[in-house]
Amino acid sequence: MVSLLATTAIITPLLAPATALAEEASDAPAAAVGEADGSQGGLGDIVVTATRTAESVQKVPISMQALATAKLEQRQIKSMSDFANLLPSVSFDGLGPGRQNPYFRGIVPAGGRYDATGYYIDDMPMMSLSAGITSGFPDIHVYDLERVEALAGPQGTLYGAGSLAGTIRFITKKPVLGKFELGYDLEVNKYDAGDFGGVAQGYVNIPATDNLAIRAMGFYRHDGGYIDNIPGTLTYNLGDDNPLTSYTMTNEEFVKDNYNPLYSYGARIQALWEVAPGWEITPQITAQEQIAYGYFNYDASTEITGDHQNPGGDLVVHDYEETRQLDRWFQASLAIHGHIGDFDLVSSTGYYKRRIKLINDYTYYTVAYDQFSYYENYLQFFDRNGELINPTQYTKGNSFQDKFNQEIRLTTPKSWPFDVTVGGFYQWQKNKINNDYATHGLDDIIGYTAGGSYSEGGNTTTLDGFGIPIEDGGTMITLPAALRREAFYLSEYNLTMKDSAIFAEGHYEIVPNLTLTAGIRYFWTESALIGWGGIAGKARYSSSAWYFPTMSVGCPVPFTDRLDCVSTNPLAADKTNRYKEDGETHKLALTWQFEPSKMVYFNYSTGFRPGGANSPVSIRGTAVPAPSYKAETLTNFEFGFKTTWANIFRLNAAVYYEQWKDIQYGVQVVGAAGGGFTGNAGDARVYGVEFDADLKLGDVTISTSGAYTDAALDGNFCAYRIVGEAGFEKYDSCTEEDGNVAAKSGTRLPRQPKFKGNTSVRYETYLSDELSGYVQGVAYYQTGATQDLNETYAELLGDTSGFTSFDLSFGVKKDGWGAEIFVQNVFDKRGWLTKNTFCQIQVCEHSSRVYPIKPRFMGIRFGQKF
Repeated sequence: MVSLLATTAIITPLLAPATALAEEASDAPAAAVGEADGSQGGLGDIVVTATRTAESVQKVPISMQALATAKLEQRQIKSMSDFANLLPSVSFDGLGPGRQNPYFRGIVPAGGRYDATGYYIDDMPMMSLSAGITSGFPDIHVYDLERVEALAGPQGTLYGAGSLAGTIRFITKKPVLGKFELGYDLEVNKYDAGDFGGVAQGYVNIPATDNLAIRAMGFYRHDGGYIDNIPGTLTYNLGDDNPLTSYTMTNEEFVKDNYNPLYSYGARIQALWEVAPGWEITPQITAQEQIAYGYFNYDASTEITGDHQNPGGDLVVHDYEETRQLDRWFQASLAIHGHIGDFDLVSSTGYYKRRIKLINDYTYYTVAYDQFSYYENYLQFFDRNGELINPTQYTKGNSFQDKFNQEIRLTTPKSWPFDVTVGGFYQWQKNKINNDYATHGLDDIIGYTAGGSYSEGGNTTTLDGFGIPIEDGGTMITLPAALRREAFYLSEYNLTMKDSAIFAEGHYEIVPNLTLTAGIRYFWTESALIGWGGIAGKARYSSSAWYFPTMSVGCPVPFTDRLDCVSTNPLAADKTNRYKEDGETHKLALTWQFEPSKMVYFNYSTGFRPGGANSPVSIRGTAVPAPSYKAETLTNFEFGFKTTWANIFRLNAAVYYEQWKDIQYGVQVVGAAGGGFTGNAGDARVYGVEFDADLKLGDVTISTSGAYTDAALDGNFCAYRIVGEAGFEKYDSCTEEDGNVAAKSGTRLPRQPKFKGNTSVRYETYLSDELSGYVQGVAYYQTGATQDLNETYAELLGDTSGFTSFDLSFGVKKDGWGAEIFVQNVFDKRGWLTKNTFCQIQVCEHSSRVYPIKPRFMGIRFGQKF
């Protein structure tokens, strides 16, 4: 029997998912009227384009939040981890900036190639990328934005495959014709017990001619570190039962306080060209580079075990290798918006390119497997002087993404009694992944000890034959162990995905103020995967290893040219894993605007995440076929209301029920040298309540939002079994008594707190005729969350606990300039968002780390706008 993998962010080679389908580019810039406009004495409004039409967020019949410019500035929002705090339906996990993934309503994918959350700059989709030990979305710098939109629930009709659970959109400020604008902001900040940092950023809008404007934004950001890498010592048993073998090392070379600083810079430039009345062309390019050092998770455990030999503590780690990620990307787009007669035409074209270079400490993966016997061939390597080398592993990733997308939409004239938007979409994307799980000096060894030589059943009392070749009567195998560079385990592959779709969505007012919305999307998707994943033994002896230069089974080690040796599909003529799928997704919504400022709605919507083909799993040298997995689907039933009362009180709420079918899930295969596959494990259900409210009483504005989410399995997840040469098969039914249940019905879905919310109180008033001042307090709170579907593993790792944190800020504004002092996490609470391990929980439980909210963080900001 084989079991399902843990959902914890373990460090294994993962296929990089792709993101959502492209969304429109040319809706008119949606102005965000101040959320608390003191001059008007009431609440402002926010205009959004979530449904491809510019309209008030209060008119959109879905559960969503829009964080306008004012709120982004008031909460000192700079990146994903900041704005995710403001979105109650969103949880996220990861290992740090550029290595994080957001999720809506507990829909946390644990297998497959596509993302479950759409991630956009304006109308252009982005995607997560695997590099070395993890995957994540780029950490987009939040500045010169109109707003951030968060759409909860499946958005497949308009946004496609990558928006199964929800969509996040960063809406940029657009060029303005006939108006010069200039602004800048400067910030100095510091973590309480950590280091100093700062931000410098600015924008300019230039009206070049009467019909051409250019807007540019640039920034530089440095965050000081706050996690210390403290002195530690490790002693390896070297994977056997012989007390005479050991290796001791220290991390003296890498000891450093505040060892996780962040450096980031980037720019965006756009143009708006009004080529003719009613026709606009808007090119745009955004580029960013970010270097993050160290881990942003820390070791909170003070327990001493064989695989956790140094006590942890508050914001400390013991790392024995450098950790650094360089994340560089750009996104270019071209939007054309015009009219053909009374029809509205939109064309949106985009190209996205990303590269990640990663080196990462992987010590505790090595330490964990050192606790087992018969692992001599994993830990005992001899250099050219016959001495043991340091067996500690590190990971190194060098990954690339390219993505092209094109969408065209046509909308019927406004004079018609109904409106319909029809469109077509195409995207092509390629991931080129190169991940080394390596040991320094492995490419220059003379051999390694045969497994079992000094374990039980072998020689456990002397070192006879140690470091002596087998052909000379010893125990050393004189073969290379490095596949490429210093890689003991190598993952290199090319993944190409193509998606196309046609879609339509329309609105019809059945009777005055009662509107029906209907939409449908037909999609076609295909993928092709070719590459290698495995160790030297698999290359030499497995029937799944194919060597193209000789067109034969078995590959020479070390490898030479990239992809000369592949293991993706030995049964296909071109050794490529291919998959095709088509289907449809749809929605229906009914909206009753019973008063101009009050509405109720019902929304039924569906979403999908495409399936894929699996590579054979190599078990003891034999390639065992693994079945393909199909698309998973999400069906959402939602009832909600949006109301504004006397322009001083706003209350929105929604209740929902979701059915998650055919969940894609990673399957671990024992004895496959890290191999596995993705299967359709079963179903889950989610129900919950979401709300947001604002109350403005004179100079005081109170805002709150929250979400209750109950997400659990709806039926047992049945395990897989091997059926001879036919491959793997999932049990049709399973019971705990039979021992073939991978996760039982009713198990809570991991990573999602049952309740998450935030509340702010802001007092703003004039201190003189021209000078205004404000003070603001914010409370963030969430309950704890489980960390794995498997109850045994979840108990080993432990749940996160609930927490509350507080922010405080003071500021003044006058004649276009403003200054602010802020403190985040005033009481320096250690709220834990997730827990992570370096390998499977049952192996690496003792070296788990926690991903915290920011420790106390304070700063001073000054900015001007002209």
